Formats: sequence, C-alpha cells, structure tokens
Amino acid sequence: MKRIPNYAPPVLVVLLLLILWEAVARFIGMTFILPAPTEVAVKLWDIRQILFTVHLPSTLLIIVTGLALSIVLGVALAVWMSISKAAERAFYPIIISSQTIPIIALAPIFVLWFGYSIWSKVVVTLLITFFPITVNTFDGLKSSSKELKELLQTMGASQKDIFLKLNVPSALPHFFSGLKVAVTLSVIGAAIGEWLGAQSGLGYFSRRMMTQFDGAGVFAPIVLLSAIGIILFLLVVLLEKLSLKWRRTE
Repeated sequence: MKRIPNYAPPVLVVLLLLILWEAVARFIGMTFILPAPTEVAVKLWDIRQILFTVHLPSTLLIIVTGLALSIVLGVALAVWMSISKAAERAFYPIIISSQTIPIIALAPIFVLWFGYSIWSKVVVTLLITFFPITVNTFDGLKSSSKELKELLQTMGASQKDIFLKLNVPSALPHFFSGLKVAVTLSVIGAAIGEWLGAQSGLGYFSRRMMTQFDGAGVFAPIVLLSAIGIILFLLVVLLEKLSLKWRRTE
C-alpha cells in the first residue's frame, strides 16, 4: 500500500464516477438535462475562446478582489479583537450571527445597490469568505502558549515582541486553515453573484446557457469554476508549506 501514490485513490474514484455518469447520460439520452462528460468536454473546447477571453477573467477578478479584501479586513479585525476585549465582545457575536443569514438572499439587494458592476459580486464573495479567515485567525492568536508568554515576559519582552514572536507564529497555521476554506468559498460567492446579476462571468454564462436548454453549455463553465477552486486551494497549500517550514506534521 505504501507504493500507491496518495492521489491514486481519489483519481480512481473520479474516473469511476465519470464512467458511471457517461453510461447513465447515454442511457437517458436527454442532453439538455444530463449531458455526458464527453459532451461537456467537447462543448468546453468549442466555446473555449469566449470563456477564456471574456468570462474567465471577469470571474477571476471578482474572486481575487473579494479574497484580498477578506484577508485584509478579516486579519485586521481578528488582531483588533485579540488585543481588545471590548472589540471582541462587540464584534465576535455579530460575526457569528452573520452566518445565520443566507448570503444568496442578500445578493439581490447588493445588485439593487451596486447594479451589475463588479462590486455587487465582490461584496457577496467578501461576506462568504470573511468568516473563516477572521474566526480562524482570531482563534490562532488566542491559542498561543501561556507558558511561553510568561517566559518572554520574564526575559523582558514587550507586548509588541510577544505579539510578533509568539502570537503571530501561533496564528499562522490557523490563518492558512481558514484561507483554504475561503478560497473554495470565494468561487461559490463569485458564481452566486454572477448568477443573480451580471453581464459577464462564468456564472452568468452558465445561467444564460440554462435559458437556452443547453445542458453541456451549463456544465462547461462549472468545470472551469471547479478547476479554479482546486488550483487556488493547491496554491494556498504550497504557500503554507513555504511559510511554515518550521512546522512538522504527519
């Protein structure tokens, strides 16, 4: 078993699911409801120019902008709550309760406020990705060792030294855990925003194909959205390994 690569089992499962999907789709014979994977691949190749030159850049811009704002605002709020009890009592319950509101219900309101501009989709992405980054970073900042903190204080370390040399390294693994969740949710947020109101983007194109009963056209941009989520996740994993070389886990 040790000779089997770690990626072999999931690849095998995916291949089996694709074969099953292909067989079921061919048996049903209703491509506008359930197109076969081969039909989706052919459709993706046929419309590759419009997807990669028009809609993919629009979706990537939304994802990158929303994620960047989430990281800046989420980390800043987490740091503020970690050093201020008043800020923690004021904002932490609001952050938790905000997750009880379905974002898809708020998306039409953002379209009403910002129109079909990029900012209506960015706000949706921001709200979806803000929670895991903020909460995980805050928990990481609060998880630093009390014994090490007392040792640093005994050695004359200032609060700034304790924060930079103890709290920040303790929070980094938690931050990357939250970022892994956020990057996948950012794709969902961008797609939701484009579905409800946009003039370009992979989510918008998928919705347009649905109105034309083009099943393969609906699935083609979804494949790209999935690929974006996987690539972003792997990039975060790589960045985590480069940033946390001192961390050794099984």
